[in-house]
Amino acid sequence: MRTVIAVDAMGGDHGPAVTIPASVDFLAEHPEAELLLVGLPDVLAKELARHNPGPRLTVVPASQQVGMDEDVRSAIRTKKDSSMRVAIDLVKSGRAQACVSAGNTGALMGTAKFVLKTLPGIDRPAICAVLPTRKGQVYALDLGANADCTSEHLLQFAIMGACLVEAVEGKARPTVGLLNIGSEEIKGNEVVKAAGELLRKSPLNFYGNIEGNDIYKGTTDVVVCDGFVGNVALKTSEGLAKMLGDFLKEEYTRSIFTRLAAAVSYVVIKRFRRRVDHRYYNGAALLGLRGIVVKSHGSADRLAFRTALTRAASEVSHGVIERIGVEIARLNELGLLSAPAPAPATGGEEAAA
Repeated sequence: MRTVIAVDAMGGDHGPAVTIPASVDFLAEHPEAELLLVGLPDVLAKELARHNPGPRLTVVPASQQVGMDEDVRSAIRTKKDSSMRVAIDLVKSGRAQACVSAGNTGALMGTAKFVLKTLPGIDRPAICAVLPTRKGQVYALDLGANADCTSEHLLQFAIMGACLVEAVEGKARPTVGLLNIGSEEIKGNEVVKAAGELLRKSPLNFYGNIEGNDIYKGTTDVVVCDGFVGNVALKTSEGLAKMLGDFLKEEYTRSIFTRLAAAVSYVVIKRFRRRVDHRYYNGAALLGLRGIVVKSHGSADRLAFRTALTRAASEVSHGVIERIGVEIARLNELGLLSAPAPAPATGGEEAAA
């Protein structure tokens, strides 16, 4: 079956200069895929002239683009023909099975929720990203869409994260950890303690409370937290990784002797950089929507954006949306989920672009 992905070609810090060559690379690796490249036709034509896209890449015109610092309400109300909005509309209409954008995170989340709506039984979408660990990788959510959550929201996030891991990784009953300030059940604020109780009653493979250092130990397959904590943890991790990389570079270039040492240990350094290279983990899923939407990092380069496209294709081929819907419906029948209540603004604009 052919996988069709709509690409917001204008989004991100680099726009078509990255999205188009990354799309060409992706198509070369995925002969079963087709891409709908959405953006300003004249701008796309100039970049496409430098490549050989082939027949599986189709340009879909859009007359506007959403700025990286644009307000969510403005993006929804005044940019109805933006590359981001048109790409999401293609998913809603069924012409595309997924959308990938490196654009403004808040605008993407807000527009996707407005256009696609949430799955039955899901109050709020959540941002789920893959992070490297000592044992492989972990799926963490929410990473910035919902600054304030209820215990029921955290349970929903856990269900969605577990379904994603089961589908994409083929791992039966993945372990779920609730991010907290201690492993004891009595630790944490009232929301987290209540979420722990709900998770223990659920059929999920709940490991229990985990602490920040457990994320990179790979203690669990899924890490659940609210968007405020998740985004702080993510940005702290990114800052630490960059600092360590800079320290390593400084030490290896300090003198002629350290440069020689760097040459001798080149293979080790290369492997180390590959294991922690964020580009191979790029692409956060906006889970809980009635359609697949993947957010690429705004500063993504060619390799990173290609990774995001691959992640979207994987979600499509593994039926992630259908799996989440089935599991939510099953838990609703068992009375383990409360009826969805109207929720205030998600705060998706607080997530970094």
